[in-house]
Amino acid sequence: MGEPMEILLTGMADAGCTQEEIKRAVCLLKAGSSNELTRFLKQCRCVLMEQMHESQERVDRMDYLIRQTDKLNVK
Repeated sequence: MGEPMEILLTGMADAGCTQEEIKRAVCLLKAGSSNELTRFLKQCRCVLMEQMHESQERVDRMDYLIRQTDKLNVK
């Protein structure tokens, strides 16, 4: 396995990509479709960003609940 392949496999696994996503990226790399691979990796990044934003919204809600609960304890 060459260095670009190792970088791709390790990086995608570390980023939490699914096996299907990794397989697709490997196929694109092997086919020499670098533009399509870049486009696909950007799509994967967008999914991760959406997940991060959703997680941040949940954290914000929890912070709100903590502040509201703290207000109840101040009498």
